[in-house]
Amino acid sequence: MPQPTRMHIDAPLTNMSVAFDQQDSAFIFDKVFPVLPVDNLSDKFWEFPLEDWLRDEAQRRAGGTESAGGGFGVNSGAYSCDTFAWHKDIDDQTKNSSDSMLQLDRAATSFVVNRLRMKQERQFLADFFGTGKWGTDLTGTAADETGLNFIQWSNPNTSSPLKTIKRAKRAIVSQTGLMPNVLTLGYDVYDALTDHPDILDRVKYTSSDAVTKDVLARYFEVDKVLVSESVVNTAQEGLAASTDFNLGKVALLSYSAPEPGLMTPTAGYQFRWKGVSQGLGTTIGTKRFRMEHLASDRIEGEVSFDNKIISAPLGVYLSGVVA
Repeated sequence: MPQPTRMHIDAPLTNMSVAFDQQDSAFIFDKVFPVLPVDNLSDKFWEFPLEDWLRDEAQRRAGGTESAGGGFGVNSGAYSCDTFAWHKDIDDQTKNSSDSMLQLDRAATSFVVNRLRMKQERQFLADFFGTGKWGTDLTGTAADETGLNFIQWSNPNTSSPLKTIKRAKRAIVSQTGLMPNVLTLGYDVYDALTDHPDILDRVKYTSSDAVTKDVLARYFEVDKVLVSESVVNTAQEGLAASTDFNLGKVALLSYSAPEPGLMTPTAGYQFRWKGVSQGLGTTIGTKRFRMEHLASDRIEGEVSFDNKIISAPLGVYLSGVVA
């Protein structure tokens, strides 16, 4: 905790305070798959086997006869939300010695919320990004396109990002009949794509704009391209910072339902328990209360969620996309 005398700032600086609060756009944990608020901390949900919906079984019917018919199977899945919390205490000496413009309560709230968003982001990436999680895994290599390999996009002369994504699309459509609509990129991959000659060559004939996420979405023919731009410091408090992007050299192509719904196919869901966010289920719950034995006010936040892969064939994971 800073000494009270260090919290005082000179008059010329009263209209400015600096905080490293990452922008919401840097995080993707709530943008790739639908967020489903739930009433219970854990529960079951129904799953409908994809294969039952892809058969051609209708029969010709003669007059006065029964129609052909059949049904579909129903399985049950389960979710169990984990609750995460973080707090920041503001002691009386610090608060009473600080200039009002510093707005310690607001700064503490921002700090707490940012910590919980970081937890959601990193847990989301751990749950959805990795080999063996989805229906197909493609691997980038320096010069091998056999089997499930493709040329890494950091090689501008021989790689073809569009060819690779078309291949990934085919893997999803051929198994599910659904066209993937979301391409999620690590920052290193996005960085390489903005300079890739294939894309620059295509863009120069259609637009004078720089290569943006929207441009890439049109190029790859998906509804949206998302980039994880958040960074994390893995060093302990008091040590020199060690920062890096949370997601780097990988990508995920998936079909994501526009919103949650009954009998609605989607690659994944994020279940969020309403019990920690004033019944909303889509926000971080924050509260402020007194810790008298510490002579401090406490700002505390909570969020409770479970990330679930709902249909693995609706996703293709690409690793080693760039060198």
